[in-house]
Amino acid sequence: MAAMGPDKHLRADAERNRQRVIAAARQVFADEGLGVSMRYIAKRADVGEPTLRRRFPTKADLVAAVFEDKATAYADAADAALAEPDAWHGFTTFVESLVGMQLGDRGFTEVLTMTFPKSIRLEEQRRRAYESIGMLIARAKAAGALREDFTPEDMILVLIAHAGIVAGAGDIAGKLSPRLIAYLLQAFAAPGAGPLPAPPTMVETYRALMRMHEDDQGAASS
Repeated sequence: MAAMGPDKHLRADAERNRQRVIAAARQVFADEGLGVSMRYIAKRADVGEPTLRRRFPTKADLVAAVFEDKATAYADAADAALAEPDAWHGFTTFVESLVGMQLGDRGFTEVLTMTFPKSIRLEEQRRRAYESIGMLIARAKAAGALREDFTPEDMILVLIAHAGIVAGAGDIAGKLSPRLIAYLLQAFAAPGAGPLPAPPTMVETYRALMRMHEDDQGAASS
C-alpha cells in the first residue's frame, strides 16, 4: 500500500481534529448549555484553541455544526406529528418529542432562539419546523381538540417552564418531566378551563429565552 502523502496526511489529521471538537462540543453543550467557552471545549477535545478556531472561527460556527442533525430531527418530529391521522395525538406527540429533546440536551432550547446565516442547512430545517408547527396547531384547533387561544409562542412557554426541570432536577428530571407535560397538555385541551391573560408577543417571548441564555453564560463564566 502506498504511503499517505504529506497533504493527505495533513487533511486526515485536520478531519480527525474536527470530529474530536464536534464530539466534545456536542457533549459539553448537552450537559452544560451553550455558555461554555471555546477554550474549555478545546481542552475537552484535547486540541489547542488555535486548532479549534481554524475550523470554527466563532462559537456560532461551532454551534451550527454541532446542531445541524438536531435541527433536522426537530423538523422531522414536526412533520411526523402532522402525518398522524388524529390531530390531537399528533400535537401531543410533538410536544412530548420537543421536551424529550430538551431533556437530553441543555443547549437545544438556546439553539432554537439563535440564527445561523452561514449555515443554510440549519436555517432551512428551522424554517421547515416552524411552518409545520403552525400547521400542527391550526389542525388541532380545527379538529376542536386544542383550545382556540393557544399560540405558537405557547410552545416556547412550554420550553421555558420545562427548562427549570432540566436545569434543576438533576437525575430525577426524567421522572418529573412527564408529570409537568401531562398537566400542561390537559390545560391545552379544548375548550380550556377559562380565559387566559393576553399572550406575550413573539419578540417578548424570544427575549425571555435569550435572557435565560445570558444567565447561563454568566453562571458558566463565574
